[in-house]
Formats: sequence, structure tokens, C-alpha cells
Amino acid sequence: MMKHRFTVPTIGVLLAIASLALHYFVKSPIGHAVISGCLFVLFWMYVRHIRKQAESERKHLLESVQRTAAATLSHHRHDWMNDLQILYGYIKMGKIDKMAGCVERIKGRMAVESKISRLGIPSLVFYLQSFREVNGSVQLEVDIEDDLQLGCLLTADDAEELTEAIVETVRAYQYAGRSSWGEILQLKMSIARENGEVLVRFDPLSASGNKEALRRHIEEWAEGKRVRAEQIESEFSAFRLRISCGNLNEVNACL
Repeated sequence: MMKHRFTVPTIGVLLAIASLALHYFVKSPIGHAVISGCLFVLFWMYVRHIRKQAESERKHLLESVQRTAAATLSHHRHDWMNDLQILYGYIKMGKIDKMAGCVERIKGRMAVESKISRLGIPSLVFYLQSFREVNGSVQLEVDIEDDLQLGCLLTADDAEELTEAIVETVRAYQYAGRSSWGEILQLKMSIARENGEVLVRFDPLSASGNKEALRRHIEEWAEGKRVRAEQIESEFSAFRLRISCGNLNEVNACL
């Protein structure tokens, strides 16, 4: 979409230059009119083509988002049905102790989903809630500080960059952090606020694959960005992302 926005004015300028050049060499008024008409028709046809292409891209993007959202809802429904069936089975068998554990597990998942939905960055919320649908090779465990609202703490640009950093870091673990292609990587991601910064920590729950490639991928992406990436001393290859809270006037309101 952005490239179309810049291409149309560029083509218009080039056609205007071409028109002036041709007018300089063609002295006939009729020739001027014919050339101008042809250039106008070419420009109109190009703009029409770009609009159709952009509309097609928007349609495909919307369909992709709708499919992902539908699949995500289906997964959530399937999980709830499984939990309810297990809970119902414990009730029928009178296993009170196991019922309590099942209820606590349901409450824990509900709490995580609630914290994700309150983060305040739509793109990040959608990414985390639909994660299982689009990332089958990584099992992501999410831990979020209570009452954390990133939308209040970060500017729109910082929020977008943080989301991109999270996606790129998970992708780095997905491709460089596994010992083999068939392995499902267990990764814990923690999000918290500390000393005027938002911190996102990634902890693999097992030994990583190519540690050097993982470090290089994350550090190369973060070079020149507002989000800073740093490796943490740990048993496995842990990384932390950090970015300063840009909306200083909103910080107290989000506490």
C-alpha cells in the first residue's frame, strides 16, 4: 500500500516532464493536444490499475485476518470444550481434589487471556491471541505483569516497533533456537514495566540450537532501533528487549 502511495505522484511528475520535453520538440498545437491526451490516458490507466491492485491486496489481507481469527476462535472453543469435559468427568467420579486443580488451570488461562486483551496494542494482542494458529513449531508461555497497559506507556511508533521486535525475536528462536526442525520449542515470554521501561524477556525452557545464529539475528535486527536487545546470563539462551516509556504523561494514569 505504501509503495503505491509514493509511486503515483512519481509517475505523475515523470509524465509531466515527458510532456514538457515533447512540447519543446513538437511545435504543432494539434500535436501538443494529442500528446497531452495520450499522456493523460496513460496516467489514468496506470492509476486505475494501481487502485485495482491495492483493492485486491486489501481484500486478500482481510480474508487472511478473518481466516486467522476464525481459526483462533475455533482453537479457544476446542480448549474450553476439553476443559469442560474433563471437569464434568471429575464431577461424575466425585474426584474433588482433581476438580480443584482443573478449575485453577482454567482460571490461570483466563487470567492470561485477560491480561493480553488489556495490553492496549491491537497488533500485539492479535499476534499473541492467534499465536498457536500461525506458529505450530513454538509453544509460547506468556507471563504479563498485573494491570500492565502498554498502550498508555508507549507512543504509537514505539508500540509498533516493540510488536515488531517481539515477532522478530520469536521468529529468531523458531529458526535458530531449535536443535532440529521437528522439535517444538518451549519458550516463555515475560512482559513487565520497570524503572520507566517496558521489558520483554524470552527464556527457552530447553537447550537452544545455534546460539550464535540466534544472537546475531536478534542483535542485527535491533541495530539502530529504539528497542534494545541484550543477552542474559542464564542456563539457556535468554534475551531481553527493553524500550523507554514514551508517554510520560500517561504513565501515572496507567499505574
